Amino acid sequence: MNRANLVKTTGIFFIFLVVLLNIPYILLIQNFEYDDILREPVDYVLQKFQAGGAGLILTWFIFGLAALLFIPASTLLHQIIAQEDTPYLKTATFMGALSGILQSIGLMRWVFVVPILANLYNNPTDGKTTRETISVIYQVVHQYGGVVIGEYLGQTLLIFWTLGVGMAMLHSPLFKSWVAYFELMIVPLLVLGQSELLATVIPSMPVWEFTPVGFILWEIWILMIGISLLRTPKHRIAFRN
Repeated sequence: MNRANLVKTTGIFFIFLVVLLNIPYILLIQNFEYDDILREPVDYVLQKFQAGGAGLILTWFIFGLAALLFIPASTLLHQIIAQEDTPYLKTATFMGALSGILQSIGLMRWVFVVPILANLYNNPTDGKTTRETISVIYQVVHQYGGVVIGEYLGQTLLIFWTLGVGMAMLHSPLFKSWVAYFELMIVPLLVLGQSELLATVIPSMPVWEFTPVGFILWEIWILMIGISLLRTPKHRIAFRN
């Protein structure tokens, strides 16, 4: 594949990534009260999940698969913006790919673990002791699989990828500088938003609820990458610093 086609393909892929991430996300908001439901009591969550049936499980499955698309997305972008003066981009690209894997693992708990817990919890023959045990298991799975793996590790690596790509964009003829500066404005919001995760174990921790806004802006930035690449003039595609 020549460079021009690679640039256009990467642009299409980034736009497709945003679309595919948002379809299951919107469905989860409509059908599962996501992500407010994460702060609801275990009893409410598992009953709501059970009521969602196979359709809800498949929605989570698609969401988890969509996160894996970040592996080829970060790899493709690396191929078209990497230059001699951006040696850090290899590390950033690795972090981006690993972020996709970790976030997918976190999301997949709703596909392969929570359905089992929901079935057991909502079994009318089970007693109070069984439900209390399942409640503890759910909280541990949610904290480790969701908060630790998916959110803290996955999102932290994503922040480093975002920062590395933004810096590399400043050296690339494929992007206007304001696209990179827009990204550099988002990073502090994502970093401060991590305080919500620490607050789950340190209640006295100050919380800055910037994550929702930060990720909305981040998705806009991802869309901007795709559009910028599709609109890049041929003479700028051929040019390398």
